[in-house]
Amino acid sequence: MIKIDDYLKDIKTIAISGHIRPDGDCIGSTLGAYNYITENYPFLQVDLYLEDSYSDTFLFLHNIDKINSKYPTHEPYDLFLSLDSSDYERLGDAGKYFDQAKTTICVDHHISNQGFAQHNFIYPDKSSASEVLYEMLDENKISEKVAECIYLGMVHDTGVFQYSCTSARTMEIAGKMMELGIDYSEIVQKTFFAKTYAQNKIMAHAVLKSELHAKGMIISSVLTQEDFDKYQVLPKDLEGIVNQLQITKGVEVAIFLYQNAPDGFKASLRSNGKVDVAKICGLFGGGGHVRASGVSMTGDVKSILNKLIEEIKKQLT
Repeated sequence: MIKIDDYLKDIKTIAISGHIRPDGDCIGSTLGAYNYITENYPFLQVDLYLEDSYSDTFLFLHNIDKINSKYPTHEPYDLFLSLDSSDYERLGDAGKYFDQAKTTICVDHHISNQGFAQHNFIYPDKSSASEVLYEMLDENKISEKVAECIYLGMVHDTGVFQYSCTSARTMEIAGKMMELGIDYSEIVQKTFFAKTYAQNKIMAHAVLKSELHAKGMIISSVLTQEDFDKYQVLPKDLEGIVNQLQITKGVEVAIFLYQNAPDGFKASLRSNGKVDVAKICGLFGGGGHVRASGVSMTGDVKSILNKLIEEIKKQLT
């Protein structure tokens, strides 16, 4: 696989970004790339752009304070590096830097990614964008701070190495990161399992509101702005809810909807193997992985839910 280092010759400025509403893999891969480049190429100007909607549990990561969420006007970058974004639209406000950059690179693992950059490194068989990034780095130049980010990204997109996307290579890379001295147990505890009181309450509320469909093979739950206000939470506090729904016995697909606009909802779908949720989300303009995908939809929430359920039923039968 081509190395990132090969693209860093004869350039001066780099912009790094990932998808809107960044999750663990997005944070891990983008910050991992930022730390790697700034540590090994200190003479380059490197700017990292992400929305500030990510969980506060990531604040311990080295250089996370360097993330710019304001997207100021900037001269065209020599290189734009996109990580964990399945399509151009998901870059959000960072898309303006992509449009103007002299060279663009996409590093991703989503099967729905059609390759929107000049140079695309998309490997759906990899567990995460963080794992793809590792393969593109010079192993001898990876520091403990970079390893911490890569490990974090892999942990979050594999559900602590329990999802089917976990391979022997994934575990091998995780082991290499551990050998560099990272506090792997703390990373898992802080960012995957630890919840605030408000997060626990909203998760419990979502489970209590959940409903079963298709003879118990589908479970769904919906949270509205009213719920956010009642429990004083933000969308970044909802991580883990869809996974909690997914582990319900007898369930093949979990659907979690939360309101993200006056007339819009974000849907997160998780499959236990029989249903390709990437295909379903793709029908409505979303995408992701076979077992974990998402899509934003507008309209009445009951109508949105019914559309998703009907498509799931088609695959179940």
